[in-house]
Amino acid sequence: MTLQISQEILDQIHRHGETAYPEEGAGFLLGADGDSRQVRAIHPLANAREDSARHNRYLITPQDYLQAEITADRLGLSLIGVFHSHPDHPNRPSEFDREWAQPFFSYIITSVNGGLAVESRSWRLQEDRSAFIEETIETKN
Repeated sequence: MTLQISQEILDQIHRHGETAYPEEGAGFLLGADGDSRQVRAIHPLANAREDSARHNRYLITPQDYLQAEITADRLGLSLIGVFHSHPDHPNRPSEFDREWAQPFFSYIITSVNGGLAVESRSWRLQEDRSAFIEETIETKN
């Protein structure tokens, strides 16, 4: 499993996580699915979670989802995943992430330490929802 993404879009994801810090930042990955999944754009979101939980949780509302679907459709793309940041925490999915994830989506998680994006990794939930499997991020220019 490979997720192709341009360095420019990955940089946008990193900036979003840095801007949201010390809270989690999130958004949708827009692109195409095939032999390898390709991210062609992102749809950043404001964190809709209550103030007291934003440091380690994000919330995507039904309206956020609808707007992302509209944006993807307008661009001739599909929703292929979600990105979010882990402030001062490793870029591995939490149990909370697993409970709320969808098996089809790619999940890019960026570790943001002290306000600076450090590294991103991507994950896909197994069909039986038991665990995530890491997918390779292939950056291109």
